[in-house]
Amino acid sequence: MKANEIFTLPRTGIKLKNRTVLAAMTNKQSHDDGTLSEEEKKWLIRRSDGDFAIITTAATNVTETGRGWNGEMGVWSDHHLPGLTDLANRLRKPNMVTLAQLFHGGMRAPQSINGVQPVSASVNTEPGMDGVYTRSLSHNEILEMIESFSDAALRCQKAGFDGVELHGAHSYLICQFLGNITNRRDDEWGGDLLGRSRFLRKIIESIRKKTNPEFLIAVRISPIIEKAGIHLHDSLDLAKLLSELEIDMLHISCWDVFQKVESEDCSLTKLFSKVVPKSLPLISTGAVWSAQDAQFVLDEGADFVGVARVAIAHPDWPKFLSDLSYSPQKPPFTENHLLGVDLSPVFVDYMRAWKGFVTDGKQ
Repeated sequence: MKANEIFTLPRTGIKLKNRTVLAAMTNKQSHDDGTLSEEEKKWLIRRSDGDFAIITTAATNVTETGRGWNGEMGVWSDHHLPGLTDLANRLRKPNMVTLAQLFHGGMRAPQSINGVQPVSASVNTEPGMDGVYTRSLSHNEILEMIESFSDAALRCQKAGFDGVELHGAHSYLICQFLGNITNRRDDEWGGDLLGRSRFLRKIIESIRKKTNPEFLIAVRISPIIEKAGIHLHDSLDLAKLLSELEIDMLHISCWDVFQKVESEDCSLTKLFSKVVPKSLPLISTGAVWSAQDAQFVLDEGADFVGVARVAIAHPDWPKFLSDLSYSPQKPPFTENHLLGVDLSPVFVDYMRAWKGFVTDGKQ
């Protein structure tokens, strides 16, 4: 298969123009109340114009007190609907889909931002929380959180998005339930993988009940996070569990798609492609830059290749993938270059935290 080939989503029959995905990217461009800024819309619309088949928003929070950072877009309230609707309308193009990434920060929702003690599957803390421990969610609070996720998905449907991506990766709340270190519960929401994945599975079920049958659900997971207790064997079993539910895509966040799993002598993409049925399209993301990189991911068994950093600097990236010699400029980039591809000054400042990405004497 090639990156520029058309793909049909099996469950819905939706046709996509190619195999490229703009992965969710934190950019801190939204307003304090979670409403979308024109800068955030402009950034996404430019990548839509660049021919990505799937456009994913930055992580958008499902409760007001679960924000992970300042400048985060929200979908916890109807006051977000006008901005979300405007964005969905302006992104819409033939043979492409839009996904809003739903998440809750959990123990990564700082008290300094939200004004409340963070919550998680269990009592947890980690560097950066200023010594503040999370409060373990009660059974009823978990049920309310599930409703918050599905209400947010319904809000996205009303706004005109084609679907949502559930952020079960990178140590945020869903991921905290999945890990056997961050989730030490002894009730139905903990224990073995079936118990630890119950939160995610119930979110999926609740979204399915509230939204139209054609509404898309993607799930993003981290295959391995040792400090959270996310282990590869569990993640492969989780992929099998999720393939039995009514979801449309599984997105594995690899960080580096080229790194081999030592015990298996092959890539994470290859491992997951062996256990995920063809009825569930697989997205793989991590350190992809050139056309050859993209082809490698597809050759390893993924159906879609996801990118973030290369799309920041090269919004038309999908248009050149038919040429396997295509290898766009790598960092560092000047501020003027990034402003010229529709990053706002706020986004450029955020990218200065990525060592070596921006070069203009201000690092």
